[in-house]
Amino acid sequence: MLERDYFRRGAAEFVGTFALIFVAAGGAAFARTPTDLALANGLVIAVMVSAVGFISGGHFNPAVTLGFLVTKRIAPLLALWYWLIQFGGAALAALLLKWILPSGPENASNLGVPSLGSGLNAGPGVVLEAVLTFFLVFVIFATAVDPRGAFAQIAGLAIGLTIAFDVLMGYGLTGAAMNPARAFGPQLVGNHWAHFWVWYVGPFAGGVIAASLYELLYLRPPRPMPVGPPETGIEEPGAGDAAIS
Repeated sequence: MLERDYFRRGAAEFVGTFALIFVAAGGAAFARTPTDLALANGLVIAVMVSAVGFISGGHFNPAVTLGFLVTKRIAPLLALWYWLIQFGGAALAALLLKWILPSGPENASNLGVPSLGSGLNAGPGVVLEAVLTFFLVFVIFATAVDPRGAFAQIAGLAIGLTIAFDVLMGYGLTGAAMNPARAFGPQLVGNHWAHFWVWYVGPFAGGVIAASLYELLYLRPPRPMPVGPPETGIEEPGAGDAAIS
């Protein structure tokens, strides 16, 4: 049982977050095309969610954890533990990248820190990061949280593909981080903090909106079926269900 095993759940979150930042930041420094980067990001998430999602939920992203917290799908203490693991794993991944990456390309010197594209101001950047993260968290809730979803079959693939198309659309504009930990590790280790808040406010806002909206529309307790006479074939609600309004 892993419900109260914070160590093993934290270890799964650490491995997944470390892998994401190591691949995503390293790819941002050296990927030849946005398509290469999108593929790398999508694949690492698809693999890690499929591998350890059953242990920790496969968040790997403080914005995802916040979405779970505001919808009361994770205990506050466990959410704090996840955030510590996620930001710590991101920092360690960026530190390792700084040690092993060769010098040369401009992006290598800043470890793939997300940045605003030419002509894009911070305000639109926040909105874009919020929208991209909204897509991500909405898909996570639809495939991995909703009991009618398909976690065992396609959740990892669906989440990975969402990351990929988000990166294809937004990499040249904001870096398409969608993840405060993805920004934090390279920012901390490389000491690059220009417009840093964009990659915290945007993803956190998008994650909360997506989680809350999906919860409200699809996961709130349904109303009981109306009670009818036996000949109608309508099954009466169980004890206590009829009190739901």
